[in-house]
Amino acid sequence: MNTSSKTTKLVILGLLTAVLLIMAYTPLGYLNIGPLAISFNVIPVAIAAITLGPVGGAIVGAVFGLTSFLQCIGVGGTSGMGVILFEISPVLAFIQRFVPRVLDGFLLGYIYSGTKKLTNPYAACFVTGFFSAFLNTAFFMTALVALFGNTDYVKGLMDGRNVLVFICAFVGVNAVCEMLSSTVISGAVGTALIKAKLIPTTDSKKSSAAETV
Repeated sequence: MNTSSKTTKLVILGLLTAVLLIMAYTPLGYLNIGPLAISFNVIPVAIAAITLGPVGGAIVGAVFGLTSFLQCIGVGGTSGMGVILFEISPVLAFIQRFVPRVLDGFLLGYIYSGTKKLTNPYAACFVTGFFSAFLNTAFFMTALVALFGNTDYVKGLMDGRNVLVFICAFVGVNAVCEMLSSTVISGAVGTALIKAKLIPTTDSKKSSAAETV
């Protein structure tokens, strides 16, 4: 049973990684609007966190972060902002693109687990989908301001506005579209996986204890 469960998790991890890579390197993953892009790559990260927990979410988030960084050098598409940030500092550009996605995936595992206890697994899937996009945007923009806030490029984008106002205005419609799509699709996929019994609806430790009794 243990070996079978581990094998299933590895298969799911491999499939979600493959899906994310396909999305990242085709028009399926990004819809470029101005300097930012509406990213649908947050969806596989949410599904990974739902099915595999914090570690699985972090791994798929890391893949997302790596593909995002590679766009700074024109691999799998080009990010206008990424190119500029890479020219300023390749190391900081990597941190800004990579770390927020790993942290996002990791925290989503706990968000799903916590929400499931408070509500039910189906609602938890939709909540996790929402936070996948929300946290991705929040961490990405926070890292942008924290790491590049003193550069002429970011100062020009901020144009003297308050940090919070700048972030809200800058991400705007992009963030709303990401949150809506991630909430609906992650929730629907998560629900389907639960019904297919690929996601446990009860705590595994409690289940094992019940079986022992």
